[in-house]
Amino acid sequence: MPTANIRLTPEALAMTQPSFAHRRPAVALLLCVLLVFAIASLGAIAPPGEWYAGLRKPWFNPPAWVFGPAWTTLYLMIATATWLLWRAPASAARTRALRLNAVQLALNAAWTPLFFGLKLPGVAFVGIVLMWVFIAATIRAAWPVRRAAAWLLVPYLAWVSFAATLNGSLWWLNRAAG
Repeated sequence: MPTANIRLTPEALAMTQPSFAHRRPAVALLLCVLLVFAIASLGAIAPPGEWYAGLRKPWFNPPAWVFGPAWTTLYLMIATATWLLWRAPASAARTRALRLNAVQLALNAAWTPLFFGLKLPGVAFVGIVLMWVFIAATIRAAWPVRRAAAWLLVPYLAWVSFAATLNGSLWWLNRAAG
């Protein structure tokens, strides 16, 4: 019986090898946490300050102390979702989910400098609406790849829904001042 001479291309061979995220899951999780918190730390560049303190606030504006614990929890959930997607088997669906996730993270990084740094609540509102769209798209793309990753992003979408409402309200209430 003849035997086939099978050769794997470098690309095919790479797909048969466990990825870094599979070989070192704890390190991969730590990298995801560091990445997401590096994005979160951009908020320190443009803290709320006196400008924000002087804005008229809607009745549902939460006290300042709520934001730290809320965002810390959400960023941990985002990092875990990113890690779960990274550890999923390589596929076009996984790549799409990770790319959408990267876009929503970039939009997240842009919001604080737009709102607090440049004091452009209208532009920041457009940014947060785009962020919402990309979070929703990430959830949808993650669903067939890793449902746990999709579920971890649902509270983030809910919070950004609230944050967008708050951003829009602040813009509306203070439009004459801007």
